[in-house]
Amino acid sequence: MGLTATKTVLLAVLVAVLLFAATIWLWPKLAGRSVQAVLGRIGTLLLAQISLFAAVGLWANQSFGFYGSWADLLGTEDTPGVVVDHDTPLSKQVQVQGVQKVNVPGSHQATVAGRIEKVTIQGPQSRIASKAYVYLPPEYFQEEYKNHRFRAALVLTGYPGTTEALMYGLKYPQTAHKLVKDGKMPPMVLVMMRPTVKPPRDTECMDVPGGPQTETYFTQDVRNAVTAHYRVGDKAQNWGVMGNSTGGYCALKMPMRHPKAFSVGVGLSPAYEAPKDATTGDLFGGSAQVRRENNLMWRLDHKPAPPVSLLVTSSKHGEKLHKKTEKFIDKVIKLNRQGAPTRISSMILESGGHNFNTWKREIPGCLEWLSNRLEAPEAPKPPAHKAPKPPAQRS
Repeated sequence: MGLTATKTVLLAVLVAVLLFAATIWLWPKLAGRSVQAVLGRIGTLLLAQISLFAAVGLWANQSFGFYGSWADLLGTEDTPGVVVDHDTPLSKQVQVQGVQKVNVPGSHQATVAGRIEKVTIQGPQSRIASKAYVYLPPEYFQEEYKNHRFRAALVLTGYPGTTEALMYGLKYPQTAHKLVKDGKMPPMVLVMMRPTVKPPRDTECMDVPGGPQTETYFTQDVRNAVTAHYRVGDKAQNWGVMGNSTGGYCALKMPMRHPKAFSVGVGLSPAYEAPKDATTGDLFGGSAQVRRENNLMWRLDHKPAPPVSLLVTSSKHGEKLHKKTEKFIDKVIKLNRQGAPTRISSMILESGGHNFNTWKREIPGCLEWLSNRLEAPEAPKPPAHKAPKPPAQRS
């Protein structure tokens, strides 16, 4: 069982409960002062405590996505780094490294369940290469869609989340599959990544002065490479971006700063400015202007409003940034009433923390909203055929 699997967490909880019950049951028999009785008490208490900590730790890891696998937890992940060749043709900047089934009925057939491809996406502009999982819906493999191009969305987890958490914790592919099957959204390609493309640094999807060019990577390199490799649209109207926490901040910022790359953004429990702490270092190169440029509230007050659609989620109780979210919504509504082209929607829960359980409640509605605000890509035009020249007239 995987580290983040629900069965693993439930099994740990069951073991903790059984060991606690065993401790209560055996305690009278271990009440003596003999060496065996003392060691018995120590052993039962130790086992009960370890099982409890293990259960809580597994639940916390599943909720927050600190580690994506046992290998990641134990430090045995040894996947080598990838060299970026900056003269690589655009069509080869996506390197497929493996294929996975989607955990839905009929998973052995791509035409029924779709497919997930594990890829590395090279970025010649940013000089970054990072791992991604690309979900291709069943329609991508069906005969009637063979000439069809699809809507696409970049899906980002938070910091220090793992890409695997988007599949196994937040279950994006399964949710998208069900929504399409229920007729609530059109089929869409999902490019699942984490914003930490230069670990362990949290770059907040910024082009850091003298550092990682993460914003360029996502808004140019990833889009260009995916568009060249897969049958997806190449216009901003065909692309959205969605994420939670740090990924939510990125998902709002990128359409606001790059409306020619993304036309729709969905932020689940997003922040509205990049922090400066031990995980980020100085992202702004000492420039107050760079810091302001990446503050979403400041942009609403000082920059022209872009023609994009945004969705933010929060909770009235349990989400510490709820008041900032309400302020962000109010600012966009005010601009919209003044004729600005930015559109805002929201999903506000009565209660819910900054965790996977809350985001799983929000993802179905947000995916449906996002996909239906993207435009279907135009069908590729057949090549023009020149009319044959009439035969030469004999004199």
